[in-house]
Amino acid sequence: MRRWAKHALASAAVLAAAGCPRPHGAGGGPPANAELELRVGLAVGAPYASLGGIDGGELLLTEEASAAPVGSIPAGDRWRVVPDSADGSRLRLVKPDGTRTDAYRSIAAVNVTENRFAIANGRRYRGRIHVAAIRGGLMVLNRVALESYVAGVVGPEIGVRRPDEEAAVLAQAVVSRSFALKNRGRWESVGGGQGFDAYADTRDQVYLGVSAETPQVWEAVRKTTGQVLQYDGEVIDAYFHSTCGSSTVGVEEAFATAQPRPYLRPVSDQSGGGHYYCDISPRFRWREEWDGPKLRAILSRTLPTVTPLSGDSLQRITDVTVTRTTRSGRVGELRIVFERGDVRIPAPDVRTVLRPDPDRILHSGAFQLTVTRSDGQVSRVVAAGAGSGHGVGMCQWGAIGRARAGQDYRTILTTYFPGTKIERLY
Repeated sequence: MRRWAKHALASAAVLAAAGCPRPHGAGGGPPANAELELRVGLAVGAPYASLGGIDGGELLLTEEASAAPVGSIPAGDRWRVVPDSADGSRLRLVKPDGTRTDAYRSIAAVNVTENRFAIANGRRYRGRIHVAAIRGGLMVLNRVALESYVAGVVGPEIGVRRPDEEAAVLAQAVVSRSFALKNRGRWESVGGGQGFDAYADTRDQVYLGVSAETPQVWEAVRKTTGQVLQYDGEVIDAYFHSTCGSSTVGVEEAFATAQPRPYLRPVSDQSGGGHYYCDISPRFRWREEWDGPKLRAILSRTLPTVTPLSGDSLQRITDVTVTRTTRSGRVGELRIVFERGDVRIPAPDVRTVLRPDPDRILHSGAFQLTVTRSDGQVSRVVAAGAGSGHGVGMCQWGAIGRARAGQDYRTILTTYFPGTKIERLY
């Protein structure tokens, strides 16, 4: 599925690593007009990494702890980084001729060629690349200015948009910036304390570095520089998803451990005349189907991840039913019945258990089931559903529809996040 039609975990970060955002220049917060730096986890536990490559500039290498020079990778060359075979807490760099450097715990690489970028694992990035030896392999980070990070995120999240959809791109820029700030420091414990702020994938936001940057994206970043969504003076949990299907949902409905938030309550996406702003989405309405063998094969993989099962529990499935719905009509509990018992799947796990394919989760929890039985067991299940993603916060396709209808990005954001204000932090 295209990344701009996806669900995403969209929690966001605070200005100070330890707490709530403070006014510009206040003690403990960033100074006025300061742009923060993020640490983005590009790879964790990797068996090796590469630095440099074709179209790359010269990379200056230093030991991270002491800042002592390690050497430089000539423009166009690629060096491999591998764990030290004698000491897994250290790493070595392997040059193209096979020679190896001394062992280091971590290194930093910065591009020193004008108009070129640092390359890590074949992808170009702004800022600096850091590689550290951790238990189980290597950790590769990109230390990058916040606005450059947003420029590498907005395109993968919202896609290339038409000129009349610009407001949706601006809205995504503000949401993505808020997301990054609210989650700053979220992964501090990864790598034995050598953590970072955000993964470069759907655990946070998909970040593709320079390759994702476009003139449209940078225009959106410039027009919204430093702007975030706040509620009662704090940066919000800026959740977003692909397609709500008719209405967004409260955060407590989508996530089992989430507490209600006044700005994450249901918002109708109705546009009038029986239409919805997000009905332009390819996942506004959808249908998935399983025959008996496929359903058994899928559940044999997914059920053990959420509930203990004995080895013969999946031999005959006699029924699949929705036993509870949420306030918005989404599936609140799914019951799977076997010859010798049943299991009940809570709402947060339904999409990962009832997968259409092993590598693809169900589009959303808003669906109705039709079950066909033969010889006392389920022979066919059809799910007819609406929307894509968890349904909390900003509906991306709804934002695109609203932009086409002439709404500006401020209206779009304060509609999907009631009671919030857009504030500029720097």
